[in-house]
Amino acid sequence: MPSPNFGPRPVGERPTLVVLHSISLPPGVLRGDAVQALFTNTLDCNRHPFFDGLRGLRVSAHFFLRRSGELIQFVATDQRAWHAGVSSWRGREQCNDWSIGIEIEGLEGRRFAARQYRALARLLRVLIARHPIDEIVGHEHVAPGRKHDPGAGFEWLRLSRLLKGEAVRVWPLEYQGWHYP
Repeated sequence: MPSPNFGPRPVGERPTLVVLHSISLPPGVLRGDAVQALFTNTLDCNRHPFFDGLRGLRVSAHFFLRRSGELIQFVATDQRAWHAGVSSWRGREQCNDWSIGIEIEGLEGRRFAARQYRALARLLRVLIARHPIDEIVGHEHVAPGRKHDPGAGFEWLRLSRLLKGEAVRVWPLEYQGWHYP
């Protein structure tokens, strides 16, 4: 489902970072079409009072992972999606330039579905094979204080176990000193 909200990456830049997000529109409402409408600039902002604050917003992600495990792609991974906003990681600003954004249907701080973890691991394996991805982080890590997703309900250790054998750092675990096979 193509989004118009993207642009080219800087010359020679390849994605080495994956940023995980969580989203539901309006907050707490799952399985609707509002996220797709937001990312394609077709959201009817009169449909719900919460949407009024999104009027004129131009954002996207590379992928949206539904509760069911269904995956929707909005932006090609060799392009720059508009997902991280004002962000930095390991001293580098503008994470959109060198990251892939994955929105996971859910509410920050709440739990995610088992099928979402399995689908996310499959997607990440494909991305790791195609791009020089070496780290996976949350939006909360690249925009601390400004963003809080995917939040405390996201099971980083579970994701790490599903990615066993991949040469990638799942940052919150690395930071906390976890050592896993």
